[in-house]
Amino acid sequence: MVIALRPARIALLPALLLLGAVPSVPQPQRYDGFNVIAVPEHPFGSEISKRSLRQAKRLGATALAVVPFLWQPAPASPAIGRGNDMSDAALGTAIREVRALGLAVVVKPHVWVPESWAGAVEPSSEDDWRVWFANYRDALLHIAAIAAAEKADALAIGTELRKTSHRPEWIELIAAVRAAFPHTLFYTAHNIEEAESIPFWKDLDAIGVSLYPPLGADDDRAGRLKVMRMVAERLDALAAKTGKPVVVGEIGLRSAEGAAAKPWESAEERVAPADPVLQAEVLADWLGVLNRPSVRGVLVWRWLTDANAGGLADTDFTVQGKPAMGVLFCAWTARCAK
Repeated sequence: MVIALRPARIALLPALLLLGAVPSVPQPQRYDGFNVIAVPEHPFGSEISKRSLRQAKRLGATALAVVPFLWQPAPASPAIGRGNDMSDAALGTAIREVRALGLAVVVKPHVWVPESWAGAVEPSSEDDWRVWFANYRDALLHIAAIAAAEKADALAIGTELRKTSHRPEWIELIAAVRAAFPHTLFYTAHNIEEAESIPFWKDLDAIGVSLYPPLGADDDRAGRLKVMRMVAERLDALAAKTGKPVVVGEIGLRSAEGAAAKPWESAEERVAPADPVLQAEVLADWLGVLNRPSVRGVLVWRWLTDANAGGLADTDFTVQGKPAMGVLFCAWTARCAK
């Protein structure tokens, strides 16, 4: 499905044309697709969910990330464990559902902290650090065992836990997860700054990173391209230094006016009029800039198991029913609208 963009936003076309290039030689495994979030009314395994995932495949996605949540009550609390958003059975169903479509499956746990976020997680004492890592390890190993049993292709050992990534406990944790899940392992760093500070890339198979840097004013395309290229060049340098490919675990933008200034900002944080074309333009620019040898996949935030989600009036991150679908179809299939 290709949705035409408004002629007045002609600045999008150069990026779309750039994305039309098709590699002339076989390439290694890529993870291009979506982070999929289960909607309670339409869980994985439901007919609506199956239809939604088929729609994602038709856009050209080669991979989907399944996102189970871990929960802890406050950033300093060591009490972290599995959430109630996705049972073991539901996680297994999700992996099987994606595999049945012939797509690669990435299992990508996120930590949910009420009224905060994963990047704020920071136990306040050495004892609490030990307890936190023990609890986190137990939860992650449980997820890893299900991912291995259901033949998932890749597993993220963590996502945006930027205040934990300097800790020595990660080395032992990675070894334990490797024993449980003998496939691709990566960690999703928060922006290029955390990615450059990670001490354990040598123990993983890929560099994971989420990219939400400030991009300036909505109409400053030159400014945002400058930021994107700077980030991409630093990713190239990190890939060369570590010898690891880069998987962009998240890029995304709300389809709302003013979203470029704070790409991480949720619809709950700021009410704004819908601007689905802005979302399409920014994603097109990101995909154009990230079309480089060091990057072995880009997972867009986000796609919902509700096949009827999104639409032109929606102001959240989902790309469903919006012009961004046409951008992704162009990028992933090289069949661009003229």
